[in-house]
Amino acid sequence: MLGIIGGTGLAVLADLQVGRRQIVRTPYGEPSGPLTFGEIAGKPVVFLPRHGNAHTIAPHMINYRANLWALHAQGVEDIVAIATVGGIAPKLGPGAIALPNQLIDYTHSRKNTYFDGLSENGFKQVKHIDFTEPYDAALRELCLKAAGLVGENLIDGGVYSAAQGPRLETAAEINRFDRDGATMVGMTGMPEAALARELEMRYAAICPVANHAAGRGDSLHEIKYEEMGDILHATMGRVRAIIQQVVTLYGN
Repeated sequence: MLGIIGGTGLAVLADLQVGRRQIVRTPYGEPSGPLTFGEIAGKPVVFLPRHGNAHTIAPHMINYRANLWALHAQGVEDIVAIATVGGIAPKLGPGAIALPNQLIDYTHSRKNTYFDGLSENGFKQVKHIDFTEPYDAALRELCLKAAGLVGENLIDGGVYSAAQGPRLETAAEINRFDRDGATMVGMTGMPEAALARELEMRYAAICPVANHAAGRGDSLHEIKYEEMGDILHATMGRVRAIIQQVVTLYGN
């Protein structure tokens, strides 16, 4: 089954024909909210807004482990996550939509693994996942195909830098991320992607660009929130079209 994780600007899926909502208890606490089970174009899908239904959970306070565990426990095998970003690279201006193929993690103090507790025999369990390619190639290809079918330019590739938040970055921090090779910056891409890998779920992220990152473009001296909201609202309509096509193609 396919799961969709909604980010800033996508707390609901307008095209989702809701079947039921279910609260899922996990060994890691409460997820961001109930899972919504439904259909898009006759295909089953599970939806979870990572910031909660009212967008009240800050990026560093999200219970990522509970979110991913809840989806996995309900039979979700593949995840397409929506993660709003600021554009660092010139081609990632406001209104662009990107499909990253790499990431750099700058977050800290987040519960970022399932393998830090006790195993069944009482000994510490250690497992090292391969994370060379953090986003699943086949799922990325599905997203690219879906975007092409609905006439959207989904920018193929890019390096997602995961910042701690909830504040936005300084211009100097963005310069550092740029030197490190990052092309976009967000706050929720990690540990979400790594936890999906630990649970052996395929994972890809679609990243709408809400603004130029700090010190770039029209964010040279200040990021204007009111403009971000307008751009994100318009861009999310296009993201929803891509998601609907992803669900339609999934499993074919």
